[in-house]
Amino acid sequence: MRHRLLAVLAVSWCGCATPHPSPPPAGPPESASVGERRRAFEALLAEHWEYVLSRAPEKASILGDKRFNDKLSDLSASAVAADVARTKEFLSRFESVDATGFTEQEALTRTLLVRDFRESLQEAAFEEWKMPVNQMQGIHLFAPRLVALLSFTTVKDYDDYLARLRGLPRQFVDTEANMRLGMAAGLMPPRFLLEKVAVQAAGIASQKPEDTPFARPLSRMPPGIAPAEEERIRAATLAAIRDDVLPAYRRFATFVRDEYAPRGRTEMGIWSLPDGAARYAAKVRQSTTTSLSADQIHEIGLREVARIEAEMLAVAKRAGFSDLSTFRASLQTNAALRPRSREQILEIYRGYLDGMRPELPKLFGRLPKADFVVVAVEPFREKEAAGANYMIPAADGSRPGRIEVNTGDFANRKTITMESTAYHEAIPGHHLQLALQQELEGLPPQRRLLPHYTAFIEGWALYAERLGEEVGRYRDPYSYYGHLQDEMLRAIRLVVDTGLHEKRWTRDQVVQFFHDHSAIDEVEVQAETDRYIAWPSQALGYKVGELEIRELRERSRSELGPAFDVRRFHDVVLGAGSVPLDVLDVRVSAWVASEKSARSPKA
Repeated sequence: MRHRLLAVLAVSWCGCATPHPSPPPAGPPESASVGERRRAFEALLAEHWEYVLSRAPEKASILGDKRFNDKLSDLSASAVAADVARTKEFLSRFESVDATGFTEQEALTRTLLVRDFRESLQEAAFEEWKMPVNQMQGIHLFAPRLVALLSFTTVKDYDDYLARLRGLPRQFVDTEANMRLGMAAGLMPPRFLLEKVAVQAAGIASQKPEDTPFARPLSRMPPGIAPAEEERIRAATLAAIRDDVLPAYRRFATFVRDEYAPRGRTEMGIWSLPDGAARYAAKVRQSTTTSLSADQIHEIGLREVARIEAEMLAVAKRAGFSDLSTFRASLQTNAALRPRSREQILEIYRGYLDGMRPELPKLFGRLPKADFVVVAVEPFREKEAAGANYMIPAADGSRPGRIEVNTGDFANRKTITMESTAYHEAIPGHHLQLALQQELEGLPPQRRLLPHYTAFIEGWALYAERLGEEVGRYRDPYSYYGHLQDEMLRAIRLVVDTGLHEKRWTRDQVVQFFHDHSAIDEVEVQAETDRYIAWPSQALGYKVGELEIRELRERSRSELGPAFDVRRFHDVVLGAGSVPLDVLDVRVSAWVASEKSARSPKA
């Protein structure tokens, strides 16, 4: 997966802000009662949340809050500076909160927000907002993706959308200005990735207004809109796309192609940027929420690759092959393992998920109410997109979760990993965890509604793939091998991400490592390799998080013995939303102690 999951929202959730007058830091006197301090804390949380939504109005719209539907995020350098200042202020105010007597979750909320503010300020020092685009993220991709996440039920929804279309050129202007600051500071993505960006932008720029993703809301107007209004909306929207949006894309594509990409860096690793080693170390800490070094993670990856490879060999031998290389070669020529159409890929995913639904009560005591749909990745991004990704549902229930599946170049894809990927992205993976997180009572929106902590979110989704084994899924041996291959992919990531950015591997070394240790489709090998170059360290969270959850489960089972209930364990793991791995360790340990205490003889 986004971050298949998180990077989708990277532009509007980037921490950019419209300057607001800042009230002076203040809190209740030290003698205030617990009740007074809790009310003051709730008011501070509400103030911060309102700031979050107002500075990123696209985020508010995605979550179902339409108050800012006619506004766009301010992406200017001055807005970034204002947001850093406001973050410092919020850090000071949350640090001053006395959480004595608070509930466990209130105290944890305060701890997590302080931690997040500190990490945001540390990240701000590296000025990565001066490198705002690559082939995986940027305003050129986020703007059309946003359209599919909006709801259109009233005339006002369309008029608000029209205001956004007309404001989009300003975001492109600010993005280009930030990129020019990056050029001056030596903060540049790799050239070959930027060349992909130019192609992506030019692809949209070359379309007719009615064929662009921006015209999608016109394809099915809601009932109740008068014919005259419908005609006005249609004409005004197409005019805005023609006169505002497409010229902005053309100017941006030309700038990237002719001026920006030629100055892109030639080395792939983040080590080649200013303060590259410190940048990567900070990213590793953030992605894994651990103190593991890049070298330690590299070694963990090598051990996991060897372990999984041994399991793969056992599968190959059961299939009648003496070694992995001949088995993998047979996969490449087996026509039965290739989809026949784009639609068949979607049906394969839906079939596996329909089969998993009735198994969930065996694994969980609580399940989310929100549902999901399986849809195809949009054509404008499928060439660089991962095999699938997940988008959270709207918090107000107006939009289900979305499993977005890449159906492009279907003839060169294999079906063997689609079962495990379906479980990863939907149930019991991302959808189950994140939709359930939205529905948790007693948590503020900062914790319910913002996907966060890659190691937890992606670690859970990878762990969830294995749960399919426990309820009798992966009945096809090729699908089981594909499940192992998906786990191998996450182990390979530990090796090649640290290889690229710590050990100065070349791109060819990464591709060769993939070929040596997997039968992953070439189209995915190439996209994955470019992803690690574009998003240093993001891919580390998957395997690191999964190993931690598995270790906590084994430790809990060992300590509780026959009293261990996997459903209760899973409910505890998911019961506070996504958290750093060290916090998860504390929560699970406390639960185990509580379970043991409840079962111990009373004196």
